[in-house]
Amino acid sequence: MKHTPHPIRALAHVAMALLFSVALCPTPASAQVPARFYWKSLSGGNAVPVIFNSLSGNANPFDPANTVVQGANFDATMALVGYAHTYALFDRAAMGAILLPMGRVSGEVTVGSLTSKQSASGYGDPTLEFAINLIGPPAQKNLAEALRFEPGFSLDLLADLALPIGEYDSNQALNLGQNRWYGRIGAPIVWQLGSWVPGKRTTLEFLPAVWLFGDNTDYLGGQTLKTDPLFQLDAHITRDFTDRFWGAIDGVWYSGGRASINGVQGSKLNNIGLGLTLGYSINDNINMTFGYKSTINDSAPTDLRMDGFQITLVFGWHPLIEGSKRLKSE
Repeated sequence: MKHTPHPIRALAHVAMALLFSVALCPTPASAQVPARFYWKSLSGGNAVPVIFNSLSGNANPFDPANTVVQGANFDATMALVGYAHTYALFDRAAMGAILLPMGRVSGEVTVGSLTSKQSASGYGDPTLEFAINLIGPPAQKNLAEALRFEPGFSLDLLADLALPIGEYDSNQALNLGQNRWYGRIGAPIVWQLGSWVPGKRTTLEFLPAVWLFGDNTDYLGGQTLKTDPLFQLDAHITRDFTDRFWGAIDGVWYSGGRASINGVQGSKLNNIGLGLTLGYSINDNINMTFGYKSTINDSAPTDLRMDGFQITLVFGWHPLIEGSKRLKSE
């Protein structure tokens, strides 16, 4: 059997490290976008993420509108599974993904001396995501291009769409499904700072995005729930500690998203959150991240108050790289 020449084996090993050093997975619709999510990798890659969240606050964590309920406290355990695929479209790097949330959420609202409780469990609204690079290097279509890749300044176009088929009960306010269409349009930015050598990479990243919401005409027994557009800005500064271990400081700003029920308006958001993320590549195919995020200006009754832990495991593979690994082992 003919063996793969040594330079090609080495090239494949480096490309595998680059491909799976990032969390190639969709992000939870209601959570802050993780650092390094919109890094580009070799076209034709696949990933299956499993994401665990433990969240609490005064808004339903399954609802990306983050509508504040005064006097309420919600606790949620959320698991998300999905599939993501990278490909080249018009010689630009592109990604398509689907994510299905599931889990349980409970909450209680206290008004005066009265406390009411609700809970829900099951499946939420699945989310479809599409992203394509507009400014930056061309798509990586082979191992040599992956090895030479440096993002420089990269700008993408992002579109998310949630399908309103999650579990919903119009007789209660707390649900996993939202019974309405909603989505996001954004422009992810990755700005390379300094060298692009594994173990020395530093990036500054931004994601300005607008969430748009349809109407829920069957809210609490037939009322109409409307939500204004919500602007969300995510920001990260990331740094490699080793070629497999990295960390990030995260920030998020929410503005807008005023909700109204039968024309009676609530308050709009103007809140900031901070977080930390650590990521580690267990091997060439498995990546893990751990993060904590919390709002900080949340003392007023109408302020968004939310905090949570997130653990992500991603299994990724690429037919070209897996073939190179098999040749290497022969």
